[in-house]
Amino acid sequence: MSHLVLVMGVSGAGKSTVGPLIAHRLGLRFDDADAFHPPANVAKMSRGAPLDDTDRAPWLDAIGAHLAAHEGVGCVVTCSALKRAYRDRLRVAAPGLRLVFLQGDLALVAARQAARQGHFMPASLVASQFATLEPPAPEEGAILLDVAATPDALAEAAISALRQ
Repeated sequence: MSHLVLVMGVSGAGKSTVGPLIAHRLGLRFDDADAFHPPANVAKMSRGAPLDDTDRAPWLDAIGAHLAAHEGVGCVVTCSALKRAYRDRLRVAAPGLRLVFLQGDLALVAARQAARQGHFMPASLVASQFATLEPPAPEEGAILLDVAATPDALAEAAISALRQ
């Protein structure tokens, strides 16, 4: 399968857990969008400051270029992709991009983020991510999954939907 898959959602939704499961089961490369952030973005978030659209632009362009480079081969990438404009920017670079949206309630996601060890994104920024989030519209064709399910169940549901 040569799918280009973007596993999206707020920080703490489970992208870094579910994304590799999907990639492994589909035999595809996995990349975490956190690796595409310029050092200035990581430093800003580490200070507890949310990124703005100017900060995100080079990050989204790097992810889009990576996805485009894997067209025909396929890969799974995680990225918050909180706004429709961000997802549209990625789809310009990779028109066949499929979205898997990990959605859940603020309390559950904030608790998961607070329990993460060694991640630069503090739990204090989860609320700002929910405030920024524009859930995918029906015409975006996203696969919607509730993060209350187990990672294995989420991966299997995503794979089943991708194969349809």
